Order: sequence, then C-alpha cells, then structure tokens
Amino acid sequence: MKIAVLGKGKKAEAWKAKNLDPNSYTWVQDTKSNHEFDIFIDLEFDECPQNLLDYLNNSTTIFIVSAVNINLETAFHNISRKPMSLKIIGFNALPTMVERDTIEYTNPYGVEGLEPIFTALGYSKNTKVESRIGLVTPRIIAMIINEAFYTVQEGTANERDIDTAMKLGVNYPKGPFEFLQQIGVEYIYTMLEAIYNDTKEERYKICPALKKAYLNI
Repeated sequence: MKIAVLGKGKKAEAWKAKNLDPNSYTWVQDTKSNHEFDIFIDLEFDECPQNLLDYLNNSTTIFIVSAVNINLETAFHNISRKPMSLKIIGFNALPTMVERDTIEYTNPYGVEGLEPIFTALGYSKNTKVESRIGLVTPRIIAMIINEAFYTVQEGTANERDIDTAMKLGVNYPKGPFEFLQQIGVEYIYTMLEAIYNDTKEERYKICPALKKAYLNI
C-alpha cells in the first residue's frame, strides 16, 4: 500500500506526532503525483479546495482530505459537474485531533474498504459523521473556546482560571485556551467563520476578543 501525505506547518507536525513508521508513507510537496499512490492524504484541502481539480481524473487512488471547513459535496459541485467517480472521504485533520487513535471522518460517496486503511494509518477506532462544516468534535471545541473568550472579555475570569475550572470542574483533558494554543487560533477562527457563514446561527458568531487574537497572529 503506497501512501502519500501532503501537508505543512502545524498539521504536518501533528501528523508526525502520530509516530507512524516514517517509511510507511511518503511526504509530497504538491498534488501532481497523486496517481502514483494507493492512498493520498491531503492535510491542506481545507485551505486549498482547488486541489480537487488534480484528483478528478483519478478513480483508483483513495483520497483522505482535511474537510473541517469544507463540505465535500459542495466543494465538488462548485468545481465540477462531472459524474462522481472519485474515491474521496473527508476527515478531522486539526492539530491535537489527527494524532488520536480515532479518526473522525465523513464518507458522502460511500467509499468502501476503509477499515484496513485506517489501521495502516494508526487509527484503531473510527467515527463516521455527517458531511457538515465543522464535523462534530471540532465544532464543539471551537464553540467552547469562543465562549471562553466571551468570559474573558466580560471580565468574569482570566484564561488560566478558565482552563483550571474546565479541567477540575468538567474533567476536560485540556482547558479551552490550552486547546487553542495547541490547535492554533488561525484554525479555530477560520472554522467558526465557516460554520457561521454556513448556518447563520448566533452561537457560532465569533467573539471580538477571539477575532483580535486572530488578527494579531
């Protein structure tokens, strides 16, 4: 099984933290060689949905793409009206989440034979979710972080106290601001922005303090 991984920055570092055998996959710099692999993992798809254009004529490779900010069906519809023959699934590739032993994925086109692939990628468990922007885990964590920013903005508590309260009072593994630091404010901000634009629900409206933190990166 020939596996390629496309990614950079925090997502690439998160993938490396999975501690897979480095000889079991190949890092690639772009999408052009996708036909040479059985599995092509695109950690950059959320930021570069145009990569889909390079995948359309490949009906043999299985593509596993980062799809937290993007609905795969919408992305495909916007780029091509051709009949769907692509084997593609979306997954949660955010830092701190891609390293887990559970893969959270969406499979709107019914790609088969995924269990051995997940095992080869270090995922002993898998959770299939609906193809929606934000998926499930990222959406919940982003909302918690956003609410934590509102709490700080209102002067109710500082970041350290909020992290401590959430770990001791709710038994979270990390506090909201610890999650923010490890995931990256840029990913939380762009995810909430995508969810709000999709749903127009007030609970996803970005706190001004979070927007300030994003603009100050």
